[in-house]
Amino acid sequence: MRIGFIGLGKMGRPMVRNLLKAGYEVVVHNRSRPPVDQLAAEGAIPATSPVDVAQQVDIVMTSLPDPPTVRQVYLGPRGVAEAKKAGQLWVDTSTVDPETSRTIADAARAMGAAFLDAPVSGGPPGAEAATLTVMVGGDREAFDRALPVFEKLGKNIHYCGPSGSGTIVKLVNQLLVGINMAGVAEALVFAAKAGVDPAVAFEVIKTSYGSSMMWTRSTPLILQRDFTPRTPVSLLCKDLDLITRLAARISTRLLMGAQAEQVFQEAKALGFGDSDMAALVMPLERVAGVEVRPGGMPAEA
Repeated sequence: MRIGFIGLGKMGRPMVRNLLKAGYEVVVHNRSRPPVDQLAAEGAIPATSPVDVAQQVDIVMTSLPDPPTVRQVYLGPRGVAEAKKAGQLWVDTSTVDPETSRTIADAARAMGAAFLDAPVSGGPPGAEAATLTVMVGGDREAFDRALPVFEKLGKNIHYCGPSGSGTIVKLVNQLLVGINMAGVAEALVFAAKAGVDPAVAFEVIKTSYGSSMMWTRSTPLILQRDFTPRTPVSLLCKDLDLITRLAARISTRLLMGAQAEQVFQEAKALGFGDSDMAALVMPLERVAGVEVRPGGMPAEA
């Protein structure tokens, strides 16, 4: 089986490497050329466009930044759909909106192909270690066909239901990521301002009910002042915007989600968009007049 992969960013590149390690032939394309050349040197087959990829493979996979790009790659000029390969399977691992996923699924079905929305969670470390959680929407038969490939990329593979279901579950995940990350930043600033060592608070809370994956993931980064963009603030801004737009369409109130989006947008506006989402703490530190570091600071008199 030959697999095509379009979008070779922080997630796409390690996923391609894991497919190569598993013995698959992988045809790759990216908007910028250096990642293509890098992976070609590691055994991948370079392609010049999405349609060039699709003409050569059984399965097309994508990892792309936003809904317009996903639609362009699949349905635009020189896109995947122009290959017109009946029986082909398309798999999008991007975080988009369910309308985008369903539109592409309809286009695939019209030409005798199949589409799975299969967004992933775990970030670049999970992509590198092949421990991603994969949330899949689409026809069950297509899911069963793709499962051996998913198992080379992740450890937790979930069939979520018909087209759009994987995308919706990923947006639920991102809603919780945004709310939890905003809470972690606020709690750490609160601890520091009140006069307790944030490192001590971290150790206590990580074995208490208040802990979360965001607490254990992001607090050490904040304490080390390491804001290298594993998952940047701007990415969460995009996801939270998708979430609030969908909530408005389905008349669902998201009070905490709206607050989290505001906190993320504020951090982006202050210049932290390209920093890791742990940098959400920095605007809050400025307002409180503290910095979250091991040792903390004395509480105000």
